[in-house]
Amino acid sequence: MDGKVNEVADTARVLRTIARNVRAARVRAALSQAELSRRSQVSKGTLVALENMQGNPSLATLVRLADALGLAVSALLRGAPREPVRVISAEAVPPLWTGGRGGEARLLLTTPTPAPVEVWRWRLRPDEEYPSQAHRAGVVETVSVTAGCMTLIVGGGEHTVRAGQIAVFHGDTPHGYRGAGTGTCSLIMTVHLPADPVSLA
Repeated sequence: MDGKVNEVADTARVLRTIARNVRAARVRAALSQAELSRRSQVSKGTLVALENMQGNPSLATLVRLADALGLAVSALLRGAPREPVRVISAEAVPPLWTGGRGGEARLLLTTPTPAPVEVWRWRLRPDEEYPSQAHRAGVVETVSVTAGCMTLIVGGGEHTVRAGQIAVFHGDTPHGYRGAGTGTCSLIMTVHLPADPVSLA
């Protein structure tokens, strides 16, 4: 019972944080909800619900909004300032994506630097795939496979990345990640964001 109550409370807290940060970023950029909807390709109804702390935004929705606002995804999830040194337990971070076969993606942290780096932990089951839209110009991603095997899809081309290998690519083209082989693929993904936010003009 306590676990369920805590889970509900954590979900509500995250949704409040996202709602506050999306609205604040939109107001700072002097964008109406309709204009942010147009630029992000997120429906106005979804955006209105999100700002009213309703619904359950997907990872794809958060990525689209962050790209349109020139922010890291983690900027939409950031709560109050924390201690100067943080020790993070991956299992304590709720997943932002869960696949139909048990895969998941967790955004562990974002470096507090002018050109921030997001650090994600992914798990993909065989043939489980996450497609991603193109990010804003200047975004670079790396995938470092720690166990198993994955297929990295970039611009229509497929690349096998095995345990002990790292791949790097520009994220401003459609891309995706698919589990390969017979076991779970575990990987650390980094997203390197440009220092200057994208122009909203």
